[in-house]
Formats: sequence, structure tokens, C-alpha cells
Amino acid sequence: MPDTTIRQYQNDVDTWIKTVGVRYFSELTNLAQLVEEVGEVARIMSRKYGDQSFKESEADKELADELADVLFVVTCIANQTDIDLTEALKKNLEKKTERDKKRHQENKKLL
Repeated sequence: MPDTTIRQYQNDVDTWIKTVGVRYFSELTNLAQLVEEVGEVARIMSRKYGDQSFKESEADKELADELADVLFVVTCIANQTDIDLTEALKKNLEKKTERDKKRHQENKKLL
């Protein structure tokens, strides 16, 4: 997939759901799926970067794949709720920039 935009990814997911996946799960089911996928990310990170060790059955788990799963489910939820993630991300970054433009630079713990 060559340099896909977020908007194009939303379209690609929608097409995939309607052709391969048959239909979207309900929003509540997708929320449960999102929680499960975030849990997988947490499990991998706690073992790879934290103090826990991998079980033999978890050795082949990849963080990149699990993060992609999270993004897929978030995209499904956005599509179902008519959210343009491109616009949402742009507005969110603008909000964070305005809110935090001095806060982090003045935080002695970060210097």
C-alpha cells in the first residue's frame, strides 16, 4: 500500500468491510474489539519494554501488527459514526498545540 492518506485508508477499510467482511460489526462490538486490541498492544509492550517476559505462545506477536489492528478498529468506528479522521486529527493537533504550547517547554521534568 503506497503512502496511503488517512482519508484513503478510511475508504479502503469501508470497501474491505463491505466486500470481504460482509458488513460492519455494531459500534458496541467494535468498542469491545478495540479494547481487546489495545490489550494486545499493552501485553506486547509490557513484555518487550517492561519487566515481564514473553510466554512461548506469544513469541511471534508483533507490535506493528497489533497497532495496525487498533487503527483498523478505530477506522471502523470512525466510518460508522461519520467521522472524517483527517479533519478530526487536524483539529485535535491544533487543540493540543494551543493548549500545550508553553506547558511542556516550561516543565522542568522534561528539560
